[in-house]
Amino acid sequence: MNADTIQKLIEAGLPGARVAVQGADGVHFEAEVVCAAFAGKLPLARHRMVYATLGALMGGEIHALQLRTLTPDEAAA
Repeated sequence: MNADTIQKLIEAGLPGARVAVQGADGVHFEAEVVCAAFAGKLPLARHRMVYATLGALMGGEIHALQLRTLTPDEAAA
């Protein structure tokens, strides 16, 4: 698994999202996801939305994913 693949999966599952993923070891990753669909949602709900784009990869090929989830307004602040 690589960061580019994770980025593409998240972008496909959350259309319009801006995604940046890092992870050098192939199993531990960090992602910043900026998406208008996060507006009005608590952090846990935002994380679940991202995890849903990755499906069975979470806990399997992706051992750990640290998330920073923001709306466009939060990212601009």
